[in-house]
Amino acid sequence: MSKPIELTDSNFSDEVENSDTPVLVDFWAEWCGPCRMVGPVVEEVAEEYDGKVKVGKVNVDHNPQVSVKYGIRSIPALLIYKDGEVVDSIIGAVPKTHITKKLDEQIA
Repeated sequence: MSKPIELTDSNFSDEVENSDTPVLVDFWAEWCGPCRMVGPVVEEVAEEYDGKVKVGKVNVDHNPQVSVKYGIRSIPALLIYKDGEVVDSIIGAVPKTHITKKLDEQIA
């Protein structure tokens, strides 16, 4: 059973930018209502895509460097990385099918 990795300013480069597999990153904060709605969906995606996609979460309040680097102004923000580059993004609370469709496009 795979859980999302906790990503920080210090491990982001190793875990995401240098990853051999696509990575879904959830930028969130504890005080964000829509983030709490997306959180369980991200956990389900982590389980279902185990081995195909790495899934991580960045708490924007605790990791400002990564948040600023990728221009995160609105949360929840889900960014999809492939070969160290952002290839897609989803802003706001969206249905799980929207997230999985975008992931499927990157691993096809």
